[in-house]
Amino acid sequence: MTEILVQDVAGGGVATDTRVVDHPAWAALKNAVEEIRVWQSADGSIAFDAENAPARADADTALDRVVAAVEQLSPLLPHGTAYHRALVADLRKWAEGGYAVPDFLDSLMEFHPAAERVDGRQHLVVFPMYTQNGNPDRNLEAVVLRMVWPEWLSELEAARYDNPLFCGITFEDFTSGYDTNSAVLFPETVAVREAPERFTWGGIFCDREAARFRRVTEAAVGILGVELPDDIRDMLADQRRCQQAFVLWDMVHDRTHSHGDLPFDPFMIKQRQPFWMYGLEELRCDLTAFKEAVRLEAEGNPVGRDVQYAVLFDRMFRFPLTGDRVRNYDGLGGQLLFAYLHKRDVVRWTDNTLHIDWKRAPEVTNQLCAEIEKLYRDGIDRPKLVHWFAAYDLVSTYLSPHPGSRWAKGPDALDLTQQPRKLVDDVLPDEFPLSMFFEALSKKMKSVIASTKGITAADVEKAAA
Repeated sequence: MTEILVQDVAGGGVATDTRVVDHPAWAALKNAVEEIRVWQSADGSIAFDAENAPARADADTALDRVVAAVEQLSPLLPHGTAYHRALVADLRKWAEGGYAVPDFLDSLMEFHPAAERVDGRQHLVVFPMYTQNGNPDRNLEAVVLRMVWPEWLSELEAARYDNPLFCGITFEDFTSGYDTNSAVLFPETVAVREAPERFTWGGIFCDREAARFRRVTEAAVGILGVELPDDIRDMLADQRRCQQAFVLWDMVHDRTHSHGDLPFDPFMIKQRQPFWMYGLEELRCDLTAFKEAVRLEAEGNPVGRDVQYAVLFDRMFRFPLTGDRVRNYDGLGGQLLFAYLHKRDVVRWTDNTLHIDWKRAPEVTNQLCAEIEKLYRDGIDRPKLVHWFAAYDLVSTYLSPHPGSRWAKGPDALDLTQQPRKLVDDVLPDEFPLSMFFEALSKKMKSVIASTKGITAADVEKAAA
């Protein structure tokens, strides 16, 4: 989406067709933020009495450069004026407080990218924050992004998939916390004095998702000898088309967390559960997006078919192999989808070649979605522990538990006098190890997976050229 130029009239007709990252102030801002980041502790504070700590005057000078750059860039983004003013105030307040644990609640409450979703609109974001699947510390970060909100997506959201908080976004540039595997921008990650009653937005970088999907899928297809139909090959060669698939997938996935027969609160907030419960929830949301994509394809929407490819390949080839094996719930969901399709002959690993029955894939994938939906619906009438065991039975029908698992031995192997949350401690870090197929594939894909850290659309396009 970076080629889109927008004439933004929200600020009284001020033109915003200048890329923020091309302005000299962006480079100054980025450099100043990077300087501050290395001084910060895990909680975002700066301890001036620590070893290798900066002089207070150096910290003040760097922060002044951040403020000056924000003020120079703000006129390019008139829709963000209120946020920029609050941001400068929060930066000054942080300095005046001696760079203690930062509190950027006031500026967070002025940032509302979902209030007016304009395709191609730029936003400058500066917060002390951790980056999910990236940097766990609350360092200062700066990001320039663009909104992805084409007319067809806006119409689908309004008519069928209401999700007023969702923001599809792409990177323009970013500081070190996003030179990672993180592909989200969530308000929950920002350092604040107290959590607000409700959040008003959540952003997912569809360009990063599309770029790593393309790189990993192309490598896996080559290693496994998968014969791709022409339309899938065309999709993998087209970054913009992949981004469109991911922004639709993300929008439907995101809303599904609070839709359906849910035996628990949306997103399972503040609930300690075995990691396969989180794996099933994420897979349910993905398979709901898949199911809706099948419907959209039947109605003549070409993005629907692309979403199906994206879900299948990302879930089967990237998810099981990404991250470590400690309670990797996304990896578990990917393993489950592959095993389910394999047991039903939709995928076959024969003669060192992976064969996919493209005609049966939608129907059988939807069957797995239906099994998970039934588990949820039945769970409404079950005690928590019974529901956990029912979910374990579903997963272990298709994936073999670790031979040393206590949960696999059933309720008699556990101390049921404890609260259910205490029994989570009896779950092995890798309760469902990789199959021999994925172990072998992991060795061949390891470097490819690693190469997607910090990937951008420009990276994958450069490699393709």
